[in-house]
Parts: sequence; C-alpha cells; structure tokens
Amino acid sequence: MALEHALLVSLSEQDASGYDLTRRFDKSIGFFHSATHQQIYRVLKRMDEAGWVEVEAIAQDGRPDKKMYRVSDAGRAELTRWIAEPSEPNHLRNELAIKIRAAAHADLPALRREVARHRDGHAARLDVYRLIEKRDFPNPAALSGSSLHQYLVLRGGIRVEEGFTDWCQEVLDALPTGEYAIEDTGEYATEGHLQS
Repeated sequence: MALEHALLVSLSEQDASGYDLTRRFDKSIGFFHSATHQQIYRVLKRMDEAGWVEVEAIAQDGRPDKKMYRVSDAGRAELTRWIAEPSEPNHLRNELAIKIRAAAHADLPALRREVARHRDGHAARLDVYRLIEKRDFPNPAALSGSSLHQYLVLRGGIRVEEGFTDWCQEVLDALPTGEYAIEDTGEYATEGHLQS
C-alpha cells in the first residue's frame, strides 16, 4: 500500500489540512501505516500534482494560508481502482522470530528479556486498542458504513496484538529458566494485560 492510498482513505472520510492529516495518522491510521509528517506533506504535493486531491487555500490572520485537501473525482477513481486491486497477504518478517530460532546459540537471559520486552510492548498496544474500542465503539452491532469499517480494522489490530502477546508469553513459558536464564520481569499478567 502506498501512503497515497492511506491519505485518500483518510480524506474520503473527512477533508483536512496537512496538519489535520498528521494528527489523524498519529491517532488512528498510523497504527497500521507509518509515515512521518514530512512524508505526508511530500505525498500530498504529489497527489495534488496528479489531480487526486483538490486544494483550497484558507486565509488566516497573521499566518500563512491553510491548505485544505479534499478528494477529487480522479482521487476517488484511484481509490476505487486500488481497492479492487488484489493485495498479497502480508508475509511475516519478524526479527524476534529469527532470534528465537537462534536460541540454542544465544544468551538465553538476554533473549528472555527481549521476548518479555516485545510481549509487554504488544500488550501495551493491545490495551490502547481496547480502550479505543470501548470509547469509540460501545455498541458494535449498531455500526454501519465507515464506522463499521473503522471498527473492523481496529478489531484486526486487536487480534494481531493478542496473537503476538500470547505468542511471546508462550515463548517465555517454553524457554528454559534457571541459572542460565533470568526470571520474567512480571510486568505482564497472564490474562493479556499489563499489571497495574
């Protein structure tokens, strides 16, 4: 997926300035597609040159004009084309998995610390996703349209983080402990949440 398509999706939901888009990325789309603020502004310029967005300059007192972006007909056509284009399933490229594979040749205490760190990071992100789910989607059965689509993407993120959190815990449970391995830090509760 190109950043252009992520921006088209966001702008299809609501017109925005470049600043607004960077904030949206920080709060939602950025969980699934990363981009720096500079990348977003560069891509918006390319999208404008390609005719995928329309730009309206809004005067501001004592400041440069604010550029508001909206999806053009050509941008909607590109989004429609892209949605219909087959996407390859993601291939798992996970450095931690390779480190675990090398455990027989590894410093097990260091590996256990690394696995615990990953587990805790995934558990923390899972907690954030669950808070968003509770706050923004209290009644999933009543959802439709773009709200339903946003919820389904969030559910995908929840499932991924549950899977990684559980897998890391499974690895920690299976790796030997004792004089050659450290004990778990205990920052993680076995139910899949960080302890308070």
